[in-house]
Amino acid sequence: MSASGAGPAPPDLLDTSAAGPIAARGGAMRAAGFAAATLLSVLSAPLLIRHLGVEDFGRYVTVLSLVAVVAGLTEAGVAAIAMREYASRSGADRAAIMRDLLGIRIALTCVGVVAGVGFAVVAGYPSVLVYGTLAAGCALLLQSVQTTLASALQAELRFGWITIVELLRQVIFVALLVVLVVGGAKLEPFFLAQIPAFAVALLMTALLVRRLIPLRPSFHVSRWWPLLRDTVAYAAAVALNTLYFRTALIALSLLSSDRQTGYLATAFRVIEVLLAVPLLVFGAAFPILARAARDDRERLDSTATRLLEVALVLGIWVALVLLLGARPIITVLAGDASDPSVLLLRLQGIALAATFVTVAGGYVLLALHRHRAILVANACALAVALTLTPALIIAYDATGAAIGVLVAEIVLAAVTLTIVLRARPRAAAALRRAPRILAAGVLAGASILIPGLPPIGHTAVAVLAYPALLLALGRFPPEIADAARGGSRGVAPR
Repeated sequence: MSASGAGPAPPDLLDTSAAGPIAARGGAMRAAGFAAATLLSVLSAPLLIRHLGVEDFGRYVTVLSLVAVVAGLTEAGVAAIAMREYASRSGADRAAIMRDLLGIRIALTCVGVVAGVGFAVVAGYPSVLVYGTLAAGCALLLQSVQTTLASALQAELRFGWITIVELLRQVIFVALLVVLVVGGAKLEPFFLAQIPAFAVALLMTALLVRRLIPLRPSFHVSRWWPLLRDTVAYAAAVALNTLYFRTALIALSLLSSDRQTGYLATAFRVIEVLLAVPLLVFGAAFPILARAARDDRERLDSTATRLLEVALVLGIWVALVLLLGARPIITVLAGDASDPSVLLLRLQGIALAATFVTVAGGYVLLALHRHRAILVANACALAVALTLTPALIIAYDATGAAIGVLVAEIVLAAVTLTIVLRARPRAAAALRRAPRILAAGVLAGASILIPGLPPIGHTAVAVLAYPALLLALGRFPPEIADAARGGSRGVAPR
């Protein structure tokens, strides 16, 4: 007891054993919120397509795609870096760097939006699309500020509030789309629909973090440069990752037919949605990694090992769903006319399993400030994609493109994992556990041999058999059980 009668300050949550279960539950919560938001988008899409018609809907998607490219190139990994710096700093040092990162994010986004609008003008887009690019760019600026501020909530493991804000934003956006459709609006107002949704999300986030970090950005460029110099390699890696995964689709559009491109695009649409899952799930554990990298390397090794093992388990689980359920998924999305997309989705499902390992390993490297290593891994994947994919497309059309993506993703996972194990050799324990996990996946996948079952039946059997086999082999991750129990170990909701 201190002289003032006050007890010792409670330990920071990130330094306690409760952090792991909360992160596991938080990752599951964010994934569930993302699934609900995606479902809202899927349900609203037919209304939008039928109301706008094919041509105007194409214009709408064109603008959103352009702004999405701007977002990918200007995000520069700032949100992840902000989370890491918040978790590893304190006091005035933390406040100063968070203000700097907020200023950097605003400046980069503004430059990107101006460039996007300029591109629309130079490309000869009609005025409605130039206007739409500006409107969507304003929404992107609000989103950029909101996600940077929300990094403090994630570093505090307050995943409940993050999920609520994200889901509310999507509900408002979809509700506005429906109102515009019912009101018979033309194309222009639809570009504005994101602005109120992101504004509400930003306001809520600002209220939640106002006592954690300053809300005023810093525009002292002299303080930005040392930070940018340290993180420019990571920003480049994020940009390369955005490019290489789409290289196959671009190359296919240039080297093959529109029909082949459509087949791959249909399968890629499923993968594009699922790519967010490992980012949400493993991003929940990133603050723990960042704190452990600063204070406790033994805990870092343990957390990295568990993260890689969980990545392999979840990656195989998702791959089983796509391998066995590809046909019903494609049939629902595009009908029998897109039957060749089934094989493409199966190939990309295997690639997605590698993505889970890549994301988990990438967060370990980011916690260790190994930005150049992340850049090297992504550069290797891009080099493979650029050299191998065109030749495969010429020989096998869309199937060749999907194989190119698969090989590039396996290379990225292998290089990332190699670098992680060189940095933290003790994490190799995850590899020693891999054979039993793979065996469980193969045995679960053997459900396809059950006669008389439709594809959806084979998928259901495999999805249920896989965790049972993991339990039998002693390799079911306790972190997944923590998430399923909703934190029943006495962890308070956050």
